[in-house]
Amino acid sequence: MKKTKTSPPPKRPYNQTARAEAAEATAARIVDVFYGFLTSDWYDSISLDSVAKAAGVTVPTILRRFGSKEGLLEAAKEKMEREVEARRAVKPGDVVAAVDSIVNDYEAAADIMLRIMAQEDRLAVLKELTDYGRMQHRDWVEASFAPQLAGLKPAEREWRLDGLVTALDIYVWKVLRIDRARSPPEVARYMRNLVKGILDGQ
Repeated sequence: MKKTKTSPPPKRPYNQTARAEAAEATAARIVDVFYGFLTSDWYDSISLDSVAKAAGVTVPTILRRFGSKEGLLEAAKEKMEREVEARRAVKPGDVVAAVDSIVNDYEAAADIMLRIMAQEDRLAVLKELTDYGRMQHRDWVEASFAPQLAGLKPAEREWRLDGLVTALDIYVWKVLRIDRARSPPEVARYMRNLVKGILDGQ
């Protein structure tokens, strides 16, 4: 009797889902490892070999997912953006909440922010990142203090917005928190006083 040729069993959907979830978990682990390197090392000294070893993968795995070191940096930027956005989520007009949220943000991410900013003048790929971060910071300040800025004449509005952006800048945090060893509540108090003076038109 002639045997009939049988087709292979169809792939089970849950196997495909499990593989996709595993791939996403691996990608997230790679980004987390690279993010950690960015916090403690100079960008041009970070090799894909070191990232791969720390993440428990191979360099080809990294390249297949991210394309290049710059692609991995873009993924790290997206991770940072999501985390910053979550930490800075406040109701517009709430000065105390806005200041507290940005102090908390700097407490969590100042190491990587300051290290990247220290390299921006010699690495164009990092200058693009810091320019984007400054734009995002200004947009956040403008949105967070929208009620206080509403109704002002354009020139006065820009004057106060510039002041608020400066008062809540990471270098203000650094001078108080790192150089002067002030506590987070003390830093928040200083920043609130600066913000209050700007909003009062002083």
